[in-house]
Amino acid sequence: MLGVCLSVLLLLPLASSIPSPSRPPPRLCRRCCDPLQPPESSAARPANHAAATPEVHTYINMTILKGDKGDRGDKGMPGKNGKEGPHGYRGPMGPQGTKGQVGAPGDACKSQHSSFSVGRRKSLHSIDYYQALVFDTVFVNLYEHFNMFKGKFYCFVPGIYFFNVNIHTWNFKETYLHLMHNDKEQVILYAQPSERSIMQSQSVMMDLALNDEVWVRLYKRERENAVYSDDVDVYITFNGYLVAPSVQ
Repeated sequence: MLGVCLSVLLLLPLASSIPSPSRPPPRLCRRCCDPLQPPESSAARPANHAAATPEVHTYINMTILKGDKGDRGDKGMPGKNGKEGPHGYRGPMGPQGTKGQVGAPGDACKSQHSSFSVGRRKSLHSIDYYQALVFDTVFVNLYEHFNMFKGKFYCFVPGIYFFNVNIHTWNFKETYLHLMHNDKEQVILYAQPSERSIMQSQSVMMDLALNDEVWVRLYKRERENAVYSDDVDVYITFNGYLVAPSVQ
């Protein structure tokens, strides 16, 4: 019996704390701008919350602390060369440039030009069976290919050459000359004795090799052989020039 009484006494406080089903729980009044969660009551907060110090975060605006621009630094070491890229497309042709200056003359031995023109102011009678016609006047002697002492042209540029001989005959005397290639006669220039002196001419083209010689030779026969000239005018001339050099 005593145990039952103790049980009843323990359940009474629990029954008194249960709300009555006929009375709804009280509702709190709040505004539309209030947060959804109701603020904690002062009773529900811990005792030391009110005394807590708020945390302060320091913010520094770096834009207002920017200083003046400093001096330019030293140039750094050049970097390594990169890999070679692919070749680009060929560009359009540019405009034609201006004409350059004339270059210096080349070596005479390598020149592709050769020419001469010489004359004689003195008459000549042949005294030997064969006699070379020597000249005393120079009109043109390019690179000195014509030897004035021997009366011979020496070939330094192989190729095709043109040669021409002009003479004035002597009255009543025979004129008999050969245009020589080395020691071989090529063409003849001849005039019979006559009471009138005349101008005679002969021309020929020759294919010359290096160091070949071309010269004019008087040929004496039974009759006297002579060519006329004087100190005033030039009646005797010998000319030659390169037409086309040989293909090397």
